[in-house]
Amino acid sequence: MALSDEPAAGGPEEEAEDETLAFGAALEAFGESAETRALLGRLREVHGGGPEREVALERFRVIMDKYQEQPHLLDPHLEWMMNLLLDIVQDQTSPASLVHLAFKFLYIITKVRGYKTFLRLFPHEVADVEPVLDLVTIQNPKDHEAWETRYMLLLWLSVTCLIPFDFSRLDGNLLTQPGQTRMSIMDRILQIAESYLIVSDKARDAAAVLVSRFITRPDVKQSKMAEFLDWSLCNLARSSFQTMQGVITMDGTLQALVIQFLFAAATVLRCLDGCRLPESNQTLLRKLGVKLVQRLGLTFLKPKVAAWRYQRGCRSLAANLQLLTQGQSEQKPLILTEDDDEDDDVPEGVERVIEQLLVGLKDKDTVVRWSAAKGIGRMAGRLPRALADDVVGSVLDCFSFQETDKAWHGGCLALAELGRRGLLLPSRLVDVVAVILKALTYDEKRGACSVGTNVRDAACYVCWAFARAYEPQELKPFVTAISSALVIAAVFDRDINCRRAASGTFPHGIDILTTADYFAVGNRSNCFLVISVFIAGFPEYTQPMIDHLVTMKINHWDGYPPRRGHLGAGRVQHTAASAVHMYTPSPALSALSLAVFPRLLSMTLSPDLHTRHGSILACAEVAYALYKLAAQENRPVTDHLDEQAVQGLKQIHQQVCVQPLGVGLGGQLMRQAVCVLIEKLSLSKMPFRGDTVIDGWQWLINDTLRHLHLISSHSRQQMKDAAVSALAALCSEYYMKEPGEADPAIQEELITQYLAELRNPEEMTRCGFSLALGALPGFLLKGRLQQVLTGLRAVTHTSPEDVSFAESRRDGLKAIARICQTVGVKAGAPDEAVCRENVSQIYCALLGCMDDYTTDSRGDVGTWVRKAAMTSLMDLTLLLARSQPELIEAHICERIMCCVAQQASEKIDRFRAHAASVFLTLLHFDSPPIPHVPHRGELEKLFPRSDVASVNWSAPSQAFPRITQLLGLPTYRYHVLLGLVVSLGGLTESTIRHSTQSLFEYMKGIQSDPQALGSFSGTLLQIFEDNLLNERVSVPLLKTLDHVLTHGCFDIFTTEEDHPFAVKLLALCKKEIKNSKDIQKLLSGIAVFCGMVQFPGDVRRQALLQLCLLLCHRFPLIRKTTASQVYETLLTYSDVVGADVLDEVVTVLSDTAWDAELAVVREQRNRLCDLLGVPRPQLVPQPGAC
Repeated sequence: MALSDEPAAGGPEEEAEDETLAFGAALEAFGESAETRALLGRLREVHGGGPEREVALERFRVIMDKYQEQPHLLDPHLEWMMNLLLDIVQDQTSPASLVHLAFKFLYIITKVRGYKTFLRLFPHEVADVEPVLDLVTIQNPKDHEAWETRYMLLLWLSVTCLIPFDFSRLDGNLLTQPGQTRMSIMDRILQIAESYLIVSDKARDAAAVLVSRFITRPDVKQSKMAEFLDWSLCNLARSSFQTMQGVITMDGTLQALVIQFLFAAATVLRCLDGCRLPESNQTLLRKLGVKLVQRLGLTFLKPKVAAWRYQRGCRSLAANLQLLTQGQSEQKPLILTEDDDEDDDVPEGVERVIEQLLVGLKDKDTVVRWSAAKGIGRMAGRLPRALADDVVGSVLDCFSFQETDKAWHGGCLALAELGRRGLLLPSRLVDVVAVILKALTYDEKRGACSVGTNVRDAACYVCWAFARAYEPQELKPFVTAISSALVIAAVFDRDINCRRAASGTFPHGIDILTTADYFAVGNRSNCFLVISVFIAGFPEYTQPMIDHLVTMKINHWDGYPPRRGHLGAGRVQHTAASAVHMYTPSPALSALSLAVFPRLLSMTLSPDLHTRHGSILACAEVAYALYKLAAQENRPVTDHLDEQAVQGLKQIHQQVCVQPLGVGLGGQLMRQAVCVLIEKLSLSKMPFRGDTVIDGWQWLINDTLRHLHLISSHSRQQMKDAAVSALAALCSEYYMKEPGEADPAIQEELITQYLAELRNPEEMTRCGFSLALGALPGFLLKGRLQQVLTGLRAVTHTSPEDVSFAESRRDGLKAIARICQTVGVKAGAPDEAVCRENVSQIYCALLGCMDDYTTDSRGDVGTWVRKAAMTSLMDLTLLLARSQPELIEAHICERIMCCVAQQASEKIDRFRAHAASVFLTLLHFDSPPIPHVPHRGELEKLFPRSDVASVNWSAPSQAFPRITQLLGLPTYRYHVLLGLVVSLGGLTESTIRHSTQSLFEYMKGIQSDPQALGSFSGTLLQIFEDNLLNERVSVPLLKTLDHVLTHGCFDIFTTEEDHPFAVKLLALCKKEIKNSKDIQKLLSGIAVFCGMVQFPGDVRRQALLQLCLLLCHRFPLIRKTTASQVYETLLTYSDVVGADVLDEVVTVLSDTAWDAELAVVREQRNRLCDLLGVPRPQLVPQPGAC
């Protein structure tokens, strides 16, 4: 077989996928006009139901869907598309399938453009009434495949109902035979509409449109409206929303009642009361109920616009412009006295309607509340001023803390509607603004989450409505409060949509919105730590922002949003504390911080856990900010903090009840907060040297690190980082006796204790104290470096009792690298710095972890260790290269580059990308260059510096074609091939495909070079021999061998009988699968043995013998798979078996039930052995058998 030509990675499909664009409202015209015309013209050819019909339908749907956001572009083309499709419908010879297909196309157009626009184009002359009616009549309502046909026909029929002639003129003579009467057109239409109002498909909506246009005709209204109303009310009364059919019936009936104006409003209202729609769990029914109630209420009141409403300007743009050109101000609000509109009597039913709408404002679904809010606005616009003011008062009652968030949200929507319509008079603004300011910060905790996002968003909408509804002088008294609240919501709200909604117009609006634009407020940390600092520079916002942080955010319950990686990145409490810290470096703001400080100290004693937690974090951040302010003036921090504040900070540790770790959330939160406090106070150089509080801080840090295993897994890393950072700051500030010299007693106690904890049986304890040793300052490591490194090397060593401690090995490696960075490089001082005497031991520990492939229930946890080892190797090598490159020995550099290259060719995408980054960093480092890099010149050509940033190494399509080029360099071949083998035998389809293609491309290039091919095959066998019975490598290696043998990569060896490669490969395969019970390994071994049949000589006979042995394996699956693959192999390699016995061999293989009893199978297997010319396998008696 010749080596097959595989398609290169990154083919047209991937390029097309990468170049996909989101057009989003960027179209200028209907560009598929010609294609659509051709598509519609082919409908008569493709309607039969085959794949062509589905292709045409799907293509038309794709074309139309492009214009969902710009449907008006279709308007010039709607008429000819309609005509082409209606020609098919009106053609008497068109089969039913073609007619249904035409209506499907019509429905797709209607869905995109909307039926109201498209409906006008339907033919609606007198001559069209009966044909359309006949088409609707013959439809089967139970045919689920043709619902589009019924939907479009009902819409078409609704248009024909608009003809200006009495329907009775179309009936002619209704007497057909004596005693028989033909049904009138009016009755037929009404019967059809009523029947389709209770169906379960989309035709129900079209039937509601038909009823609205049919019943309101003058001739129908006189004779049929009362009858239809009775039918509707009876349906509502008989139906129950507890059943599905009842929901469908009520839905259709309510739609019909909502769309049209009713003359019997009181009767319908009483019927609705009996239906108890607010108790239904169907959102649509409740929404339709609210919609119907408000329309019924409007029929009680005269259709007039309230003369007392507040008006800003004119409704006409021309009139407004004329006033401006004349130099006049806008029209002043016109408010009539109460006597002007008190003469109108308000019917009794209005109160019931408004009451139901107020109940609708508290509904659990937003669409119902929104509909009720609109109804409140419409009703108030027709009421006298006094009654409308009562309605406003009832809406304000929704803003009680006894009410739910649903009531607050509905109240905000109602106030926005009232304000937008001018029905909120300026006299009410004092009350309304007060509740809106509360709504802008509404946030209630419910269980493990909070509610109020929709309330705050709606409150922003109210502010938007008010800004456009009122004259500036009316809002002037409230501008400061509203603008401050909006700014606070724009930068401090938890929800991104609320922050964006609050980004509106306020003082300094242009300057602020330039910084706090739509995209900038999308990131919470950016809002708290960057944008808020900029806005705090405006004096009118500074104090409100600080007050809000202290009052609302410092004590917020949301301390740990999920999947937030580092401390303070996305946490409301910690980010709020950081924000307070960011405001204080300005001298003008330091006074504000000092005023806030006593409040924060008192909050640290609050009984509420979250308040204590947030206030401690805030105290820490503010103290550190004041230190930085003092440092700018070369003054101590105590110049900005009085003695009472300093003592208060020192006493936090003793006063705050720090629960033992593992005892609820309190222990975790408070310990983390106190660790941050220790770090910030140490960095602030607080005058606590020699104080007993230092011992308390040290005990807390040690106890936290010792009991990390008791902390919940999602908080463990944050706690560990906080404790280690606190330790580093504490040691640097308080444990230095003289510059560069540690207190001997403290050094001895600390190092001894921490080294002892490295042998703790708890993995997390080892992690914590490893990082703690890595965080120690240089003066504490002086004279004890060798001892510390020895202890950390023991942590990174894998032993049988701690093989699963991958995280401790990872943190041990990080600690070694950090210590090296801390102590630096210095010749001849092995106990003080990195030097020739200890560098080989450090490298040995780091390189030893490059082979950590530990797996557990979490997967390949050894990845963490290998990643840390690579990063540490890079950091140490760059450190040595900058100071003493002669310490980097040639064999060490070669091993580093080879190990990293192996990791860069393995199967985990993000890990491969990290390895490639390390490899290229070492290769291209030039300050000065890393010495002894093998094949540096070739590597720089294969991986030029210009390509470093452009290649995505986590993408298999880009990584493997490049990494396989290293197979041509002898130094890297073994390690790169080992990594490729693991990738090629993996599970991810894209990784397997691109690694296989890249390997085949390389092997295709060396087919004409026997020496290169021999070297490659020898490396492959060496990998097999080194990893014999190593499941991680051997199974993928067998799959790799199957691929290369099947694709003819070693065809050049088949010309020589018993080639050494084949002989050794056969021996290794036999050892690998001997006595194995691993199904995957056995299946891969079968494929390899079948591939080895192509090698002539004794290798072929031995391979066939192995296959015959597998034909009688204990597992039926193995027997069946072996028979199937041997069958295919014998047909592929025609020279294996003589032509005289081939048919018989194939027959035995195909006709035998290989999953039968072994006694039966063995007989057929022995027959095959005779035919194939191999000796029959003999049963070996088991030891101890009788």
